Amino acid sequence: MTVWDDLVGQDRVQKQLGAAARDADALVTAISAADQVPLGSKMTHAWLFTGPPGSGRSTAARAFAAALQCTSPDRALGGAPGCGFCDGCHTSLIGTHADVEVVRTDLLSIGVKETRELVRRAQLSPAVGRWQVIILEDADRLTEGAGNVLLKAVEEPAPRTVWLLCAPSLEDVLPTIRSRCRHLTLRTPPVDAVADVLIRRDGIEPERAAAAARATQGHIGRARRLATDEKARARRAAVLKLPLRVEDIGGCLKAAQELIDTATEDAKQVSEEVDAKETEDMKAALGAAAGGRMPRGTAGVMKELEDKQKRRKTRTQRDSLDLALTDLTGFYRDVLALQLGSQIALANVDVRDALDRIAGSSTPERTLRRIEAVIACRRALDRNVAPLLAVEAMTVALRAG
Repeated sequence: MTVWDDLVGQDRVQKQLGAAARDADALVTAISAADQVPLGSKMTHAWLFTGPPGSGRSTAARAFAAALQCTSPDRALGGAPGCGFCDGCHTSLIGTHADVEVVRTDLLSIGVKETRELVRRAQLSPAVGRWQVIILEDADRLTEGAGNVLLKAVEEPAPRTVWLLCAPSLEDVLPTIRSRCRHLTLRTPPVDAVADVLIRRDGIEPERAAAAARATQGHIGRARRLATDEKARARRAAVLKLPLRVEDIGGCLKAAQELIDTATEDAKQVSEEVDAKETEDMKAALGAAAGGRMPRGTAGVMKELEDKQKRRKTRTQRDSLDLALTDLTGFYRDVLALQLGSQIALANVDVRDALDRIAGSSTPERTLRRIEAVIACRRALDRNVAPLLAVEAMTVALRAG
């Protein structure tokens, strides 16, 4: 098993990264750490991975980081870096390598303070590995100020530091940063390839794996969750019933409220346990008394923690809503395919009766307007419109068609 095994349906990207890893290996082996990457090398100091959700951006970045840290003796015999078995590969993939920093956020953005810490780390030499690798999974969430801080580090990198940035598209990253990165575009993996991974790596039954891969249209993470989580399947089933419930204004408003309630409950379940542990750990670190009384001067720290937890809960609620809206878009995509007589495979064959009913009672033009209403709702949520108002506007638009 090599480090590339989880990178599904990305043969072109894997080939490019493999070539870069070989050049990087030759560079570290042959010349001193003070030298820069030579001209013509397929290796460079900053990479930008873009692609649709579920395409495997972070998986590609982690696999590349592992290949850069590979210490397999087979390399000396002509073997490619990234064996998957040596200590460098293994620790990089599971997130314990001292010189591989993986940065992700469960908040709405990544600020200047966090970015400055990354830049400081980027100036250090590798402690035990061959390269200092920093993976920024949510480069699209950098604030403008944080992006400007990062720009300096990307412009003038340390000799053995590699930046691996991940974002949905080029437009989500500051032009000044993306112009200094080597760009790799990942595609949505084929449904059959995703099903194969679920069967091979997660031991999921073939029928369920195929259904999950088809329902999520190649989104690996969502497919795995749908195949293994009964609650996720129940939430998706409820969302796919929404188009049949917007026949009157009352139904529209009720469906919108239930969608918001479900997202809020998801956020609550995710955050409660994490928040409680964080709060207790912070109190212990600040020296809270046995009765829970906090020392003087710590109120500001606790308030900052509460604000962070509130932002994380908002992000979780938005992610849950976005997932529901993605499922809804897929439903109307199938409706449109039926109306146009397309031969493409349907994603939601488990609700074929509902698809046929909606397709027979409307026109392709109305279906396109409904898809546009869902997209408009997602944009409104991105602009911080109150979730209930945005979803209510969407459900009313779905009724009008």
